[in-house]
Amino acid sequence: MNDGKKGRRRRSSSLLYQEPPESMEHMSDQSALPNLNADWVNAKGAWTIHIVLIIALKILFDIIPGVSQETSWTLTNITYMFGSYLMFHWVQGVPFEFNAGAYDNLNMWEQIDNGDQYTPAKKFLLIVPILLFLLSTHYTHYDFIYFMINFLAVLGVVIPKLPWSHRLRVGFLSGNPDDR
Repeated sequence: MNDGKKGRRRRSSSLLYQEPPESMEHMSDQSALPNLNADWVNAKGAWTIHIVLIIALKILFDIIPGVSQETSWTLTNITYMFGSYLMFHWVQGVPFEFNAGAYDNLNMWEQIDNGDQYTPAKKFLLIVPILLFLLSTHYTHYDFIYFMINFLAVLGVVIPKLPWSHRLRVGFLSGNPDDR
């Protein structure tokens, strides 16, 4: 291959790969301006929206005719987990153009609190899916099928939040089109 040719970067054929550390240029770009994309999680009322969304989803699924309480709780759990994964772990970069691409290779979870682990915001965002899973499990009366569906959903959201998976990417699930 021609080293001077611009295009897709090469990566190994493995399913999991580690995103390389930030270059000095990216780190200075990130420190130049505030990251409004990730700073909202510490704003007043930002934590409340998660509870409001869960309640709204539960009400929405409850008003659908023919949906049992067990199914309603499971759908609420799956929908919240899917949205949470999409928002915090799938999409990379900043959807607004005010940081000149400084965060293009980081997802929102990695941007929150400058990547620090176990901050109050990250603890809250880790506890909410776990509590929703416990509620869903309880209100589905510990049925094995519902339990497994809810358990797999919570695993899909909790595992990417753990410190050992920081900057870890799954090849076929990558949100960055250059990595496909």
